[in-house]
Amino acid sequence: MARRADPAARRDLILKAAVRVFARQGFAATRVDDVAGEAGVAKGSVYLHFDSRDALLTAAFEEYRAHSRAVIQQARTGPGDGLERLARLVRSVLDMVVAEPELARILIDLWAAGRQGAASGVDIAAVYREYRAVIAELLADAEAEGVCRAGVGAGHAAVAVGAIEGCLVQWIVDPTLPVAELTAPLLDVCVAGLRRGGAE
Repeated sequence: MARRADPAARRDLILKAAVRVFARQGFAATRVDDVAGEAGVAKGSVYLHFDSRDALLTAAFEEYRAHSRAVIQQARTGPGDGLERLARLVRSVLDMVVAEPELARILIDLWAAGRQGAASGVDIAAVYREYRAVIAELLADAEAEGVCRAGVGAGHAAVAVGAIEGCLVQWIVDPTLPVAELTAPLLDVCVAGLRRGGAE
């Protein structure tokens, strides 16, 4: 008798297939049949785990959010002063993009869904609020530690997020951009420039 597939493993298989298809052809052009074909399962198997195509995108968003929260948590609780932890956050975000390129490439679809607000199940604005809050916290720590120049705050946190995400957007629309090589320039802009004694 054939051994029955583990439901959690089957769900994960389908979700990873959905992320690959979304990354390759976009959410709008994807059908549930495409996901089933990518996963090597029957269409009905997809519906056993996900009610709809939108549910697949919501699950992909939760996967992305979990990765983001792990990166944030490592930066908040790791060793070093505030700017060193901010540098680690920047590196970790780009490392995540390199390690999970398909997950990063569906950001365009997540932004589009996020415009509908939290009711869509894709509250991308909440992800950015978390990023900004943590970076502002790291900058406050750095200022208190005397390693960051005075007067930095929420605006600088928003600009740092914008710099990181701007690089990701460019890479999504132009995959020839060597995103893995952007760590040093980002650190120069987002971290070194904020050190005490840096450019005012």
